[in-house]
Formats: sequence, structure tokens, C-alpha cells
Amino acid sequence: MKALIVQHVECEGLGYLEDFLHEEEMDFEIARMYEGEDLSNDFDAFIVLGGPMNVYDENRYPYLKDLDATIKSFVTGGGHYLGFCLGGQLLAKALGAKVMKNPKREIGNFEMRLTENGVEDNLFKGFRHTFPALEWHGDTFDIPEGAIKLAESKLCYNQAFRFKNAYGLQFHLETTPEMLAEWVKVYADELTEEGMDAVILIEETKRKADIYRELSNRLFTNFFG
Repeated sequence: MKALIVQHVECEGLGYLEDFLHEEEMDFEIARMYEGEDLSNDFDAFIVLGGPMNVYDENRYPYLKDLDATIKSFVTGGGHYLGFCLGGQLLAKALGAKVMKNPKREIGNFEMRLTENGVEDNLFKGFRHTFPALEWHGDTFDIPEGAIKLAESKLCYNQAFRFKNAYGLQFHLETTPEMLAEWVKVYADELTEEGMDAVILIEETKRKADIYRELSNRLFTNFFG
């Protein structure tokens, strides 16, 4: 199986996903949209990472229009898709659901709660009904028609959904402490607006690093299994 991974900005990379792919000796290709790279047509699994842009910013980021069409065609045909944060929002948009501002920006380490359907879904096989995850987003998505809601949190009602073999996640399980250390620099204005301390956020996340690595490995094993 070959995976195509879409990376929107340099600081939001593969993280634990890259470790997993190397350990499993899986074939993958990265489409770095910030460098103007094109999407390949040769892939079996499609993974779209996060980014600071809005899904409707097609004038500023013209590639989003082609990406939207590619996602829609791939997932409606039953393709295996996994989207983190912006990647989850792009999946929702491609399937006709609304993406809008969340009532409150969600930054930090939060508890996810699986729905009954989420508990039964293969992607979360081996997960507890509640589990921690890193969040950094201001937008959220409605659940598309024909999709199944899988998870929620206290501050964000829709955290995960499945459509056929496609999954949209609002939270991050791929992010390493090293990646987060870069985010707090690049997105420092957002932390200031929320009155958050970058050092505290990094330390909190470091304490959960072993848990996040384990959960990410479990998630990727389930996805590619």
C-alpha cells in the first residue's frame, strides 16, 4: 500500500506518522503544498495534515480547489482517507458539510469522548472510551450527510467522523513535542490572544508524549490494517 500525504505548511509535518511509516517500511510520498508540489495520482491511502488556512481560502491558496475535488472523488469511491484538523475539515467540506468557527478556540491537551459508534469503529479499536489528544484549531465542521459521528469534546461537539472508508479528525495525535515547540513560535499570536503560556503547554504535552505515541501507533495500525 502506498500513501500520499498532503502537507500544507512546513511546521505541520508528519510527526509520529513518519516514524510509523518508516518502522512499518511502508511506501509513501509527501506532497508539500507550500512548495508548490503537485498531487500524485499513484496512491492507495490519502492522508491530509493540518494547517492554519481556512478550507474556503481558495483565492489565497488555489490548490485547495483541486484538493477538494480529489478528496471528493477519492472518498466517494470508497478510498481510505485520514484527515487531521484542517484535513478533517477539508473532508467535511468535500462531502458538502459546513465548516465554520468553533464557539471557542481549542488549544491544548483535551479529553476526547468516543460516541457509541466510535467505540465500535475499527479506527479506535483498543482505545478507551475517553482519551487525551492535542488540539490547536479555531474552526470546526458539521457531520456530512451519510457520515457517522465518532467523537466529541467539551469545547467542540464534533471531533471525528467516518464516511465509508474516510475519517475526519479535528484533533492531533500525530504531533510530537518537537513539532509543538515550533508551533508555539509560528502561531505565537494565537497563544497571546488566548492568554496561554507556551512553556506550560509544551511541558504538559511532553508529559503525555508516551501516551500520544502509543495512541498514534494504534490509530495508524488500525487505519492501515
